[in-house]
Parts: sequence; C-alpha cells; structure tokens
Amino acid sequence: MTTDPNTDLRDGDGAAGDPRDEAPQFVLPLVLRLERATPPSRTDALETAARAVLTILSDDRSLGEGEWARAMDDWQDARIRKVVRRARGAEWRRAQALPGITVTGTRGPDPAEVRVFPPIPLDGWPKDLAKLQVSGTELDDEEPPGPPEARVPVLWFNPDVKMSAGKACAQAGHGAQLAWWALSEADRGAWRASGFALAARTAAPAAWRALTASGLPLVQDAGFTEIAPGSATVIADHPALRRR
Repeated sequence: MTTDPNTDLRDGDGAAGDPRDEAPQFVLPLVLRLERATPPSRTDALETAARAVLTILSDDRSLGEGEWARAMDDWQDARIRKVVRRARGAEWRRAQALPGITVTGTRGPDPAEVRVFPPIPLDGWPKDLAKLQVSGTELDDEEPPGPPEARVPVLWFNPDVKMSAGKACAQAGHGAQLAWWALSEADRGAWRASGFALAARTAAPAAWRALTASGLPLVQDAGFTEIAPGSATVIADHPALRRR
C-alpha cells in the first residue's frame, strides 16, 4: 500500500499530479440498516460505521493472500472513497447475502447495524447495492452523548460542518482509517483486541481549533457531495498517537 499515513486524507480527487489519481479508482460500500420503526441513534451509527471500516481493514481476508486482499490494496493505493447507503426489510436481507461483514452498535435498545463490503470499481456496484438510496439518511440522538471515556480513541467532528448521517458515517470511517494507518502494529493489535472501542463526538469550537494544531490525523473532504471541497471534517484522536 503506497498511501502515506501522515498526509491528510481526501475522499476524492486532490492535487493535480498525485499518483493516487493515476491508479484505478475503487469505492468501499457500507450499508446502514435503517428500519422505519427502529432507527439507530446518530452517534451509534457513526461509531458503528467507523468500527466496520476498521474491521474489514484488519480482517484476515483483507491481508496477505486473503480473498479480499487485492481489492483492498488497489482501493488503498488510490483515493479512499466510501459510500454509505441505507437499507431496510428485504433490501437489508439481500445486502446481508453478499460477501461482507456486519458490525452491530453498542447503544440503546435499537443498536446500529452496518454491513461493509470489499471495495468495488466506481462503476461496478452489485445490483442489490446499486438500487439502494444514498441520500436522505437523517438520524438524531434522543439525548446528547456524554463525554467519551478516558483513553478511548475519539473521532472529533468539526462543529462548523453540517452533514447528513450518511455523509458523516463515511467521514467517521475515513478518520478511523487514518488512525489505523498511523498506528504501530502493537497499537493496532491492542485496538483490535478492544473490539475497536471508540467514540464519535462533535468538538467544541475552541477544542477543534486546538485539535487542528495537534498534528493528529485530519480528514479533508473532496467536496463531491454536501460540503465544500477541502472542508476539514474529522480529527482522529487515538491516545497512542498523542504519545509520539
């Protein structure tokens, strides 16, 4: 994998001449289960999407000679595009039948469910995923989430950037991936052993300004949907990265 983990991540086209733009482009599909009567909380959806990305990154099928390894490498050698779509009922059951991994959230009586699939070419969506809606995913928290637990990695969202839940899930996945790239093998192993414990929170304005100067991994969006190009969306605050 040729991507430099110390650079900002843009989930689409970036500066002219970047070698990542010369490679074939792939996308990582994620599907959020969104039943009308039992929608998950927004925070649980964000955290579960991030954990889903980490889960497929670390899965044995994504590594070495695994069946997904070539697709994962090709995807990570190009732009790290992610698209989150929503499904319910029979749509969700059809999505479950495709090769992938389902990750379940940890919050409330109706925890989030996110299924992540191996990367596919931009124009190569399976028909059962291609027909799913990509826009209009709106979720709320019944109560604001409390402060994150001590020593838990936090994905801090920019308080000045507003996004749909689907867009925010993709950004959470980007942030988790940047943290994963930046960690040592030992720290990756410890995170995996914890079940990829993490929190997603919106930073206070003053805290966001301090975080942007911290040198922690920063996600910048390409601006294809919803927000302006170059918008800083998420900072990945993993305790192991603060020790460096």
